[in-house]
Amino acid sequence: MVWMVNQQVGRGRSRTWGVALLCWLFIMLVTPKIPLSYRNHLYADMRNFVGVPNTLNVITNFPFLIVGVLGFVLCLGGGSFFNIRLPGEMWGWLLFYGGTASVAFGSAYYHLRPDDNRVLLDTLPLIPCIAIPIMTFLFPPKYTHSRYWLWTVGVFILAKMEALADMKIYRANNYIISGHSLEHLCSAIAPVLVTVMLMHRSCRFPRYSNFKVQNGNS
Repeated sequence: MVWMVNQQVGRGRSRTWGVALLCWLFIMLVTPKIPLSYRNHLYADMRNFVGVPNTLNVITNFPFLIVGVLGFVLCLGGGSFFNIRLPGEMWGWLLFYGGTASVAFGSAYYHLRPDDNRVLLDTLPLIPCIAIPIMTFLFPPKYTHSRYWLWTVGVFILAKMEALADMKIYRANNYIISGHSLEHLCSAIAPVLVTVMLMHRSCRFPRYSNFKVQNGNS
């Protein structure tokens, strides 16, 4: 019975993700491009070091690459390190870590020359910030340590607050690092929290194979 419930929850979750993806693609295709004010592409720290425009806003994306690549490699090891038991789940986490690594390239590419044509690549990290709380409240957790999802949302909220206080933070620390650069570093903590969750979690429900073994021994 527990196994059947898990299967139904898994199918419902897959359908929800599929519908959400289709809706997102539809909106992206039919929505006309809305030009942003040039002020949206002006940041507090626009210093140029060693020939790299907006240097700190570019290099502070590097942690995304580290976390993404490490997580991707660990998932490729069969999923045993993260207690991943289903092939479909492993593919999902491979996509997650691959997307995390791609954030480093997308955001860095945007900050090298901020404009309307590149801004989408910088806003992709907002997607998990929206999806995580929705999935957390819609579906019961199958694993322990699910509170890490909420902590991840909290980190994203803190990062957005740092971005809004870009210039204020920059002035407060005597022009060392801006709020937007701190937003990048803070956002990179989110996949780290998810990784810690994967390392320590355990399944809340017995596996179907365990039921078969128990029934065979009885």
